[in-house]
Amino acid sequence: MTGYLCLRNLVKSYDGKINAVDDISIDIARGEFVTFLGPSGSGKTTTLSMIAGFEQPSSGAIELGGRDLLLSKPYQRNIGMVFQNYALFPHMSALQNVIFPLKMRHFPGREIGARADKMLALVGLSAFAHRYPRELSGGQQQRVALARGLVFNPDVLLLDEPLGALDKNLREQMQVEIKRIHRELAITTIYVTHDQTEAMTMSDRIVVFSSGRLVQIGTPLEVYDRPASRFVAEFIGDSNIFAGTIDPSQPDIVDLAGVGQVRVAAAGAPHGAVDLMIRPEKLRAEAGDAAPDLNRFEMTIDDIINYGDSILVIGKTRGLPLRARLFGAKADTLSPGRVLRLTWAPADAHILARR
Repeated sequence: MTGYLCLRNLVKSYDGKINAVDDISIDIARGEFVTFLGPSGSGKTTTLSMIAGFEQPSSGAIELGGRDLLLSKPYQRNIGMVFQNYALFPHMSALQNVIFPLKMRHFPGREIGARADKMLALVGLSAFAHRYPRELSGGQQQRVALARGLVFNPDVLLLDEPLGALDKNLREQMQVEIKRIHRELAITTIYVTHDQTEAMTMSDRIVVFSSGRLVQIGTPLEVYDRPASRFVAEFIGDSNIFAGTIDPSQPDIVDLAGVGQVRVAAAGAPHGAVDLMIRPEKLRAEAGDAAPDLNRFEMTIDDIINYGDSILVIGKTRGLPLRARLFGAKADTLSPGRVLRLTWAPADAHILARR
């Protein structure tokens, strides 16, 4: 195996018939921040649980730094865990919660207090050390859980949807805090979420799960701009997808069903039946000096949504659904029923082989 944390051909079945995790293989580098992203039931949390030792794989291997983790009990793996529900001890103060894993691991008494104080300072809770969970906000409780998962210097930190119970603003603040702590400690981190924004803003790499299988691994920009499948294209971000065909003799031309021919970047494009994906923000309102090699859509507007910094225009082109996210446009110039002319560059589209 290569990498620091290595998963090889992991399978988990609870009934011997259906695989909740189906032949997953991943190499994670030391210090990397990797997010497991997918819908509910896709296998991401089950995979995390097998790394932690809470679930035993039906088959496959897990190695950490060359050590076979499957030979170790959960408490022997030196892995930190942060849960969505925090799992703090209600009868212990924040400081006592952070001290607890140190005592369980028999750290020297002279180290325990200093380690706990340092970790509470790292998460910004030194002033709240003696408060009990019921006296802390949701965000503060999550910081205590994070400090508790880090205080014993784990080899890997696992976070299972840790921000799911927080409101939007607090969730965004905690995203920044978790990334800051990751930069400071350089700890190998696996973060499980179904939230695309969290995955895009926090990750070095994203592992996309679907129906128990791994469907793509890549940087946030790779999975966004170059999704490996229609599922990834639709699950991550907003997308316009058109069915079409490419003739091998004209690899830079896609004949879109119901729309007509458009020009694309030909390098590496598949042939035959394809799907063309173009993100809404790649579409632009046509300007008078638009280059002649740009593709053009005429959209009949059905609705507009004003986000302040941009406007999402929802409509149809030749009867097919189309969404455009326009920056700098004025909402009062757009209205349902109006025809909007849009342009996009050949390199802005991504071609997927039809499966």
